[in-house]
Amino acid sequence: MRPRGANTAMGIELRNITKTFGKFTALDGVSLKVETGELVALLGPSGSGKTTLLRVIAGLETPDASTGGAVLFGGEDVAARHVAARRVGFVFQHYALFRHMTVFENVAFGLRSMPWRQRPARGEIKERVLELVRLVQLEGMQGRFPSQLSGGQRQRVALARALAVGPKVLLLDEPFGALDAKVRRELRRWLRKLHDDMGVTSVFVTHDQDEALEVADRVAVMNKGKIEQIGTPEEVYEHPANPFVYNFLGNVNLFRGRLSRGRLEVGDARLAIPGANGNARIDDADGTNADGTNADGTHAVAYVRPHDLEVARTGNGDSILARVNHVGFAGPFVQVYMTRQDNGEPIEAAILRERYRELALKPADAVHLSARHARLFSDDYSI
Repeated sequence: MRPRGANTAMGIELRNITKTFGKFTALDGVSLKVETGELVALLGPSGSGKTTLLRVIAGLETPDASTGGAVLFGGEDVAARHVAARRVGFVFQHYALFRHMTVFENVAFGLRSMPWRQRPARGEIKERVLELVRLVQLEGMQGRFPSQLSGGQRQRVALARALAVGPKVLLLDEPFGALDAKVRRELRRWLRKLHDDMGVTSVFVTHDQDEALEVADRVAVMNKGKIEQIGTPEEVYEHPANPFVYNFLGNVNLFRGRLSRGRLEVGDARLAIPGANGNARIDDADGTNADGTNADGTHAVAYVRPHDLEVARTGNGDSILARVNHVGFAGPFVQVYMTRQDNGEPIEAAILRERYRELALKPADAVHLSARHARLFSDDYSI
């Protein structure tokens, strides 16, 4: 059942948003469009501007007027509107629940605080609160106090309170950051289902790439006050726009060398670039190889994710020799931590358990590495 107010969702558009604090630029000309009913994650490291952008959407921060930026809800500029007039539900990392109030009273707080002309009748408030308590799977707990709830339950109360007033937009700032890993996994699946049931336009901030990739319809990767890339989880993970996105979205191995006939000469070894066919392409458009022409002699870096590294006991002239340091077990994959024999640089591979048993790897073993998939960027790219 979809609670009343859930059909008020509307799209968000940010145009050229800049926000400075003294000499520090938190947001630098950011533009972003969130479609009606979409769930978008703002993902990035600390200081990237993601929380500031969320607060600008909410009306808790005002964009710099000199840049002419605009915040639009449903096509209407709301930059000058007070936060209370924007009909935004905001969920904080640390819940911000009233400790002296029960679950019922916490959820009802926003409804009871409305101007009296807009405030629902007492019976309607009770009905709506109980409906939301059921929706967030806390039925029977409406009489408990926050201290009597687990962290995951308190976060659900915070979400119910934000949804009670029928927000046009739901904003979440690191909503699961204070919870342990198992509870976070459970809650992000629950949040995805809740979003689908409610249909409210949602934006959430996180620094956890797994969380963003699992929950969001689209992910905006932020760095130094700008959006580096926005796309579906598959797009940003499988086709990162630049080395920053590649590095931030999961572990990656870097192999620096010089291109020669579709191979990267890495020290005394060579790494074949899959699909190059003698004509390797550098993916960042620095003028060297933007049109796919032959880049022989160019210094480049191959980015290879751990699961794209092939580990073998023997190799040919297109493999890199490494030595096993440690083997770790993580779910269906075995993490193999190694160092290159020529320069001691660390390398990580993720192989299936069946392959691990075939290889019978142990510390100090010598192995040959090749790439199933790699992306090339110029060696002078600044992350």
